Amino acid sequence: MVNDAGAVLWARRVGQDAWQFPQGGIKENEEPEDALFRELQEEVGLKAHEVEVIANTSGWLKYRLPKKYVRSGKLPVCIGQKQKWFLLRLLADDKCVSLDHGDVPEFDDWRWVSYWYPLEQVVSFKREVYRQALKELSPSLSKIVSK
Repeated sequence: MVNDAGAVLWARRVGQDAWQFPQGGIKENEEPEDALFRELQEEVGLKAHEVEVIANTSGWLKYRLPKKYVRSGKLPVCIGQKQKWFLLRLLADDKCVSLDHGDVPEFDDWRWVSYWYPLEQVVSFKREVYRQALKELSPSLSKIVSK
């Protein structure tokens, strides 16, 4: 999600010094855009009418977790992710962002950062997916910052 200046929303995972873009899983028989709006409300408290979908990746982007991050005692075992990325523009005021809407909050802080900043800050095994997504979505930024 970006603001009118082209900065992206960057969120810190609860109790960790780990920052990432909000993301979420797709439930069985749920379309990616429906999952987007459900997760958006659960993780950052925003409703569909408070954002505008600007673009999305043409395909799925994938990464594998390093073995040390695989939680084998928890079902289902997650060995990586396949993701569809969306570029959203925030239409509402910043005050509408709220991190306590899900059953268990995933994030405890957020901030606006420059578009490419997350590429060097995200955990190393997600960097290639972030690079691919940011590169593919970057041409659509002009639809936002030129308004």
